[in-house]
Amino acid sequence: MDSRELSSALLMHGLSHPRPPEGRRHRQSSRSPGVRRRKNWSCSLILVSVVGAFGSSFLYGYNLSVVNAPTRYIKAFYNESWERRYGRAIDPDTLTLLWSVTVSIFAVGGLVGTLMVKLIGKVLGRKCALLVNNGFAISAALLMACSLRVGALEMLIVGRFLMGVDGGIALSALPMYLSEISPKEIRGSLGQVTAVFICVGVFTGQLLGLPELLGKESAWPYLFGVMAVPALTQLGSLPFLPESPRYLLFEKHDQEGAEKAFRTFLGKEDVSREVEEVLAESRVQRNLPLLSVQELLRSPFVRWQVVTVVITMACYQLCGLNAIWFYTNSIFEKAGITPEKIPYITLSTGGIEILAAIFSGLVIERLGRRPLLIGGFGLMTLFFGILTATLTLQDHAPWIPYLSILCILAIIAAFCSGPGGIPFILTGELFQQSQRPAAFTVAGTVNWLSNFTVGLLFPFIQKSLDTYSFLVFAAVCFAGAIYFYFVLPETQNRTHAEISQAFAKRNKAYPPEEKTGSTVTDDKRNGRPEADSSSTLENCIQNRIV
Repeated sequence: MDSRELSSALLMHGLSHPRPPEGRRHRQSSRSPGVRRRKNWSCSLILVSVVGAFGSSFLYGYNLSVVNAPTRYIKAFYNESWERRYGRAIDPDTLTLLWSVTVSIFAVGGLVGTLMVKLIGKVLGRKCALLVNNGFAISAALLMACSLRVGALEMLIVGRFLMGVDGGIALSALPMYLSEISPKEIRGSLGQVTAVFICVGVFTGQLLGLPELLGKESAWPYLFGVMAVPALTQLGSLPFLPESPRYLLFEKHDQEGAEKAFRTFLGKEDVSREVEEVLAESRVQRNLPLLSVQELLRSPFVRWQVVTVVITMACYQLCGLNAIWFYTNSIFEKAGITPEKIPYITLSTGGIEILAAIFSGLVIERLGRRPLLIGGFGLMTLFFGILTATLTLQDHAPWIPYLSILCILAIIAAFCSGPGGIPFILTGELFQQSQRPAAFTVAGTVNWLSNFTVGLLFPFIQKSLDTYSFLVFAAVCFAGAIYFYFVLPETQNRTHAEISQAFAKRNKAYPPEEKTGSTVTDDKRNGRPEADSSSTLENCIQNRIV
């Protein structure tokens, strides 16, 4: 059959199957979103997100809070080890230095892990990167759990460094994996699982650190030993779930494996629409290799995407939540809460974090990313201002410290409802497949450097400004909210190609391949037929219309 006969056959096929009336089409489409949203949540998708987050972001959150409860016991262990080794008590300045290294080396390890992600993710894939990462967590747990018995303080410090490496890899590989396996209709909700498990990890660290559990002198090494449990759980269950279908299609050129992965994750047999979306993106980027970090930073086509990710991650760490934890105990004491009850009251902050993160996951696909980010940072700005006033005036009335407690809880809730999880989602959404590993490297580097900067500079800021130090963080939150209002487009329910097109005007640069695809997309939206009839015939043949 030549092309003319094929065109006639296609025309007759279209006439024999007329399109439904406009009203009926509208009624059908009005019912489909809710049904489609429910069908997108398959058991495999839920399982991989829970298992992946439990062995990755949960451990990151756990390590943020686990060192608080046993602080005095670890310092006593350092003193005993030093005296046994050198025959004299440790100098107070040396002890402070060792403790500072123990806490801050976690961020150094995170930076190292972030720089490893691009290579590991390219060679092994997203899923295997998470599996290999469990080796760092298990090794760190064993080192820190055995440090007291062996009497080597170096084991605790090395273990903290390895846990930082684990966190650096996890906070890049996990959001990348979840972003690539999820349908665009629920991409935000699935990505928010990362933030939910960070909050659950923080709460678990606070809970196990209670004196009745593991927060006592004889049991503190087990606080670090239990970190092997999430890693072993992920190591035993994740191998039975598929690799990222986008990775299989883009990097390994395995279309059969990608279709099988799509079927598993989406829970349906017909995955032609999802495969065609990925193939369309693949055709655009067919001749584009994986970008290095230097190439990404120099590329004019993603200039504002990179700036947006850098500002998002910087605001994520510099928004002042670490300062909140610093003041919590003293504020609770001013409110009349006895020191023995403060650890139990602190658990309420962890509970607020979890509830706010779950709320964000439930509404993110209805409200979008922009409102949650702008609203979260805006509310943090407001409550930081109120908290500064209440801390300054807390001795003037007995009820003012209670208002400070409400402000602390409100700041935590505002952070976790938007800024606490969306930065990881945005990094996966703003970049195409060939740019994504380098983008996560940039985002992770900014994240960990900002974390280290806060830990290094906050004591000096607090000493100089005292309660007015919160105004610095209020300014950061306000600047972030203004930037997102004017620059960030909504990414909800949009493909990666559409998001790139949304930034193209601001970048004032358009990749030639995407410009062609953009024109075709605009023609479709405006109801105009495509100019290339051969591509239409090719699509019809692929869809088995003939």
